[in-house]
Amino acid sequence: MSAVYLDHAATTPVRPEVVEAMEPFATANFGNPSSLHRWGQAAAAALEDARAEIATALGAKASEVHFVRGGTESDNLAILGSCRALARPGVVPTVALSAIEHSAVLEAGRHLEKGGEARLVVLPVSLEGQILSGPLESALSASPSLVSVMWVNNETGMVLPVSEVTTAAAAHGATVHSDASQAIGKVPVHLGKVPVHLLTATGHKISGPKGMGILFVRRGTKIRPLIHGGGQERGMRPGTQDVAGAVGLATAIRLAVSEQEEEAARLGGLRDVFEHGLLRELPDVRINASPAPRAPHVSSIGVPGLSDGDALLMALDLGGVAVSGGSACMSGAGHGSHVIAALYGDDDPMANVRFSFGHTTRESDIDLAIAVTAGVVRRLRGEGMYRA
Repeated sequence: MSAVYLDHAATTPVRPEVVEAMEPFATANFGNPSSLHRWGQAAAAALEDARAEIATALGAKASEVHFVRGGTESDNLAILGSCRALARPGVVPTVALSAIEHSAVLEAGRHLEKGGEARLVVLPVSLEGQILSGPLESALSASPSLVSVMWVNNETGMVLPVSEVTTAAAAHGATVHSDASQAIGKVPVHLGKVPVHLLTATGHKISGPKGMGILFVRRGTKIRPLIHGGGQERGMRPGTQDVAGAVGLATAIRLAVSEQEEEAARLGGLRDVFEHGLLRELPDVRINASPAPRAPHVSSIGVPGLSDGDALLMALDLGGVAVSGGSACMSGAGHGSHVIAALYGDDDPMANVRFSFGHTTRESDIDLAIAVTAGVVRRLRGEGMYRA
């Protein structure tokens, strides 16, 4: 049976160029970059080269790039560390998060609220991809404040107006964080053009290593570390750095950014072929967030007549198509997608599935996905049992 992997928003296969770049630092060049001998200094040089490579690709300064252990840690460091740095005696900061943020951001905000460290504001997002100005301005008027709006939503591909949010926040002196894990390599991300204070990126979404990410911290931004015990990463993230991972991440980011324009056009074409083909077979399917600007690699669909998303996912997998219901981090959580609920309401009756495309996706994969999905949906609805 033919099988196709269309879950690149969950994780991606590591590119051969990344493996080749990492290999020497997993074997011969194994030194601890904090050591003073030649092995350590060789590792330290490679680490700083990787930092500079990432900074160049993203339009940042090397001193603003901090290596962490993936996107979830980066998000937590940004939200918890920034909020705690904003706190003053007798003053509780406001943390404003879009309603469709990754769970790593939302749960960090809820943790701060539960502990009395912050006033949490959840910002509604329209189907057109806009952050409603009234709630945003209200949140920003409470100073000091931190705003987190992801660059690209991981479940729907919706592109959020980070530049507009940053402009609004600047008028109030607020700090802005954006999770760009799904954006790099898919849409332009340049920190010289969009002056967010904090930015999250992770390797495994762009054919880099798992467990490796960065937090960009713009010069002058106040933030407190979450981990203590060493001076690595300028005290922002103590612990012996993963040099091989940093080199692999730098290679992945460089390739993703350099290929972004061409690859985005290719992936957008594949997504359009998929959606048009699926709608021909199943005209009542909803393309989630379709009124909004979307990144090219994600197509999230809602299927009328089906309410059990897990049953649909398992049937697709048995048919040879690997996809997700939404965020892989929330798989098995026992409740529906908070993103779909925020956009379509808590009582949305449809089963929702995310197809996501990547470097290895080809048009033949799309053809198979259309055929299998149409067949599975018809079978699960039941002959003669469903009426549009």
